[in-house]
Amino acid sequence: MAKPQATANVGIVQTKSAASSSAAASKAQMIAEAAYYIAESRGFQGGDPVQDWLTAEAQIEQLLKKRH
Repeated sequence: MAKPQATANVGIVQTKSAASSSAAASKAQMIAEAAYYIAESRGFQGGDPVQDWLTAEAQIEQLLKKRH
């Protein structure tokens, strides 16, 4: 009987893992969009895409903390 229970637990872990992956993908998409708008706000002139990403990441982290 231990084997079916282990299989069930694996399914739960996989479901949680899939949910985490989905959440991470959604968060990355939010950061990418925010970074795009940061670059757009300066007319895509100058700037540093990495810095845009880091700034966007901080903004999204702040937004998500407020939601929880």
